[in-house]
Amino acid sequence: MNAAKQAENTLQQHLRDNAYPGRGLVIGRMENGSDWLIVYFIMGRSTNSRNRRFAFEGDRLWTEPVDPALVEDPSLIIYDAMLSTGGCQLVSNGDQTRTLYEGLRAGMRFGEALAQREREPDAPNFTPRITGMIDFNTAEGAVRLSMLKANPCDSALTDRYVFTPALPQPGIGYGLTTYMGDGNPLPSFSGDPLLLPLTGDGPQVLATYWDALDADNRVSLAVKQMDDTGTCTGIWIKNRHGD
Repeated sequence: MNAAKQAENTLQQHLRDNAYPGRGLVIGRMENGSDWLIVYFIMGRSTNSRNRRFAFEGDRLWTEPVDPALVEDPSLIIYDAMLSTGGCQLVSNGDQTRTLYEGLRAGMRFGEALAQREREPDAPNFTPRITGMIDFNTAEGAVRLSMLKANPCDSALTDRYVFTPALPQPGIGYGLTTYMGDGNPLPSFSGDPLLLPLTGDGPQVLATYWDALDADNRVSLAVKQMDDTGTCTGIWIKNRHGD
């Protein structure tokens, strides 16, 4: 099976046929082979989780409450989701985006900066922290992905995974989600990064992924586009509670 077909199959099985993959990110190249895309989405089952939307300025993307009066605990739901620094574009599902940003600025490497963090403390789910980076300081760009998840034998411990995949083919991205599906507790993502499609321009990718997410649980979705120098050339967002 070629990569494009595998990516479409994964989109169907892991997103369209899955009521709750949770939060997710995809990093890869557009079909033109030069520009890059970052996709990030959030889902929610509780009122607290659904009371969010994306906002952006420049190439910074963050979550904010729709109704501040309904916020129960902002610690795991309000954060910078996309930042950039030093020729690197960053994305994550929590405030470790800021940890990575500050670590890189202090001269740390990707994995070293994230080694300061643990899986989320939301027992009994212990949601994984998923993070991605495109480093444009190399000739073609380089992708880094990380997952911090609870150890299956002792949830007080964190297993740390860093992925350094080869340059993705045009129209293909590497993805991570927080969960494999719905459940109580929620089953954490396992395995290698997913191959997922990045077909069309930014707005088309936004529409594809929004339509693929469960209509009851989807909350917000964002797509950022960068040229081959790492400069952001556009951000598009879709919010359940309006843009």
